[in-house]
Amino acid sequence: MLYKLIVFLPLVGFLIAGLFGRLIGARGSEIVTTSLLVVSAVLSWVAFFNVGFGAGTTRIQVATWMSSGGLQVDWAFRVDTLTVVMLVVVNTVSSLVHVYSIGYMHEDPHRPRFFAYLSLFTFAMLMLVTADNLLQMFFGWEGVGLASYLLIGFWYQKPSACAAAMKAFIVNRVGDFGFLLGIFLVFVLTGSVAFDTIFPQIAGLTEKTFRFLGYDWNALTLTALLLFMGAMGKSAQFLLHTWLPDAMEGPTPVSALIHAATMVTAGVFMVARLSPIFEYAPVALTVVIVVGATTAFFAATVGLVQNDIKRVIAYSTCSQLGYMFVALGVGAYSAGVFHLFTHAFFKALLFLGAGSVIHAMHHEQDMRNMGGLRKHIPLTAAAMTIGTLALTGFPLFAGYFSKDAIIESAYAAVAHKGFAASYAYVLLVVAACMTSFYSWRLYFMTFEGKPRWGADAHASHAHASHGHASHGHAAHGHDDHAHAAHAYDDHQGHGHDHKPHESPLVMLIPLAVLSLGAVAAGFAFKGAFIGAGYDAFWKASLFTGKDNHILHEMHEVPKWVIWSPFVAMLIGFVLALYMYVLRPGVPGKLAAANPVLYRFLLNKWYFDEIYDFLFVKPSMWIGKFLWKKGDGFVIDGMGPDGISARVVDVTNRVVRLQTGYLYHYAFAMLMGVAGLVTWYLVARG
Repeated sequence: MLYKLIVFLPLVGFLIAGLFGRLIGARGSEIVTTSLLVVSAVLSWVAFFNVGFGAGTTRIQVATWMSSGGLQVDWAFRVDTLTVVMLVVVNTVSSLVHVYSIGYMHEDPHRPRFFAYLSLFTFAMLMLVTADNLLQMFFGWEGVGLASYLLIGFWYQKPSACAAAMKAFIVNRVGDFGFLLGIFLVFVLTGSVAFDTIFPQIAGLTEKTFRFLGYDWNALTLTALLLFMGAMGKSAQFLLHTWLPDAMEGPTPVSALIHAATMVTAGVFMVARLSPIFEYAPVALTVVIVVGATTAFFAATVGLVQNDIKRVIAYSTCSQLGYMFVALGVGAYSAGVFHLFTHAFFKALLFLGAGSVIHAMHHEQDMRNMGGLRKHIPLTAAAMTIGTLALTGFPLFAGYFSKDAIIESAYAAVAHKGFAASYAYVLLVVAACMTSFYSWRLYFMTFEGKPRWGADAHASHAHASHGHASHGHAAHGHDDHAHAAHAYDDHQGHGHDHKPHESPLVMLIPLAVLSLGAVAAGFAFKGAFIGAGYDAFWKASLFTGKDNHILHEMHEVPKWVIWSPFVAMLIGFVLALYMYVLRPGVPGKLAAANPVLYRFLLNKWYFDEIYDFLFVKPSMWIGKFLWKKGDGFVIDGMGPDGISARVVDVTNRVVRLQTGYLYHYAFAMLMGVAGLVTWYLVARG
């Protein structure tokens, strides 16, 4: 009963707010959905300690879903340690986002719809993480895709929000196509989609081949690569990452829920859940390492120059997901899930902290128009400091334990994985330096220095913008509440006449709870996730092959490897301090001295432009051609439109015979008689 309550309470909240929102009003919708989520979150922690530190795996049958020939699909909950870790992450962050949204969205007239969408998203995510088979997982997978589309496009009056929602939906479909093919292939190979039936058969399939696209592939390698394609889309990995930054068009609580703790970690969860398949597909794991490391590096470079406070954190999320996939790729599945667990707290904290800043600044998101806010919103500044320390891996904070473990595991894997692991180790350390730089850059530009807002900041604005304003079109002022009629239009240009104000208590309480997680989550659970308590905690929920000793080896790496992420973090911090506090003119000069590199990073390596050229424009051209020529000219022209036009032509001519004059008809009869006589004479002759 415990697990049914955890999963179905958010669904009940969605149905009540969605169907009866107008009846119970905005306040009623907020209270119902938030209360149910808080109950679900508390029960999730009960389940976490029951399963992780107590009883083992259990399976709860809900119903028989479908039965067709050899395909038997149950609707069942697979409850093991991996499940309860995800339940805690999803429900804790979701409940805090619900509470926070009561304050953040208080001006919005469509709150019942917003809270209904949040609860629907949470239910879909819970369906995904409790799945006992691939089909149920895919149901939850598509459910979070739908809910994210609805939430990103929540302010549908904004064309940019609609475009971002469509982009997220379409890019995810690309990955989902691979995921679906992977599910089909698993069924072909094992005759089942249920995990308990699939996993025991995997070891016997290592030599099996499968013909695909004209080539003979190792069946498990092909399966793992197709499944990973789904993970790449959902977790915004390199090449399928373009939807994530645009998704910042949704309200800030949505960013915290979708892009910090839940939807984007679905890919990481999926690879961890299917670890028996990936363990027997070493080539696929190498691909996972390379893609993860590339993503971590790429997203960190782009984050260096972004000016929109939410986009910096979005690229940071993208980068951290790369870290998680590197851990999965080297076989340190628990380290990847540990980083997922700790990251959820500090990244949700950063997003909600950014929301508090935006709220204080009357919906301004451009960091070039901030500065000196620490004195005005000290509690938000403190929360952002804790989040930044955790993200950058400052000793004893949450990120320190999980991120450093991943970097150490990448180095330890060099002996087995060769170049891929070396590549990952170098890129992760470099990315750690850049993460520290852009995180502290965000903090210093927002909270320190002279205020670059208010009437008195107009004159100095050109100097205070750190020179960035002269380059590119950096994600500039995506007005988070542009939908509201009273969106504080009293500020002309960038200045604000109102002083920034601290957020209400209902927004600060979630920040306090997440701050606690960002400080303590790493230290408290390190032993269970990746230390001496590994076997007792994970039991059999993560599979590692008999030759996989990565968790043991990562504790034996040289001292300089252990220190490398700390040194990288320190370098990033010192650079940010120098460039944004001590010598604020330096960034502008650097940007002016390297305009090509600056524009390259500012425009996100031009991936959007490349995809526009390669895919969007050709698709539009082909669609237009088939519409005008194929459908309009050929099908309609030769088909219904053409035939009807010919019929009209013939009838227009025939109708001329019906004039209504008697002498015309007499003449026609005479012609007929003459024709008949002629035929008779000729035929007889």
